[in-house]
Amino acid sequence: MTFLEFVEGPAWYVAITIFTIGVLWRFLGIIAIGRRTDMSAPKGSASAGFVKAIFRHFLPRTIFAERTRVHILGGYSFHLGLFILLFFAAPHVVFIKAHILGFGWPALPRWAFIIAAQAAFAGLILLWVRRICDPVMRQISDWDDHVGTILTFLVMLTGCLALQESVEALRALHMLFVNIWLIYFPFSRLMHAFTFILSRGYTGATYGHRGIVP
Repeated sequence: MTFLEFVEGPAWYVAITIFTIGVLWRFLGIIAIGRRTDMSAPKGSASAGFVKAIFRHFLPRTIFAERTRVHILGGYSFHLGLFILLFFAAPHVVFIKAHILGFGWPALPRWAFIIAAQAAFAGLILLWVRRICDPVMRQISDWDDHVGTILTFLVMLTGCLALQESVEALRALHMLFVNIWLIYFPFSRLMHAFTFILSRGYTGATYGHRGIVP
């Protein structure tokens, strides 16, 4: 068994299993905590507030947009770029079909991949520079924030290097970092990719119950 076969075979299945169990464990742990019953008389719909809050906060509040424009620009560039790369880059579509779902979908043309990759890299770097340069962000950041950023950067970088598929070692290196990233994910702040739904929804449900627009 070659190293590439190992990282795309046994190591991949171990990593994705840890990732799946870890994410479910974190989700169930949050749900099991529950929330205190709001004894106030309902003035609106908690369910509607839950849904509205999730989608409303995808758009920045106008009153804060000016002061948070760097965060908004970096955040949208990175997250949208990464989402496109994860699910529509041609090698990923092939991998998902072969190792996960058994079917695929149309992949990005090469020029679109390059644009998405540039947006993701620019956004990630901009967010990290803000984290280390802004006094407030620097104070509330710890090693977990930096490790998550560095691992994500290495996954993206090695993925771009492996795109040509001319050197098998580059593809194996990319898969190695993907597996490390998957194992680290559930136990880090990277989990916000999933838990933001619960946090936004909880706040929205509370506001909706009290008749406040989230």
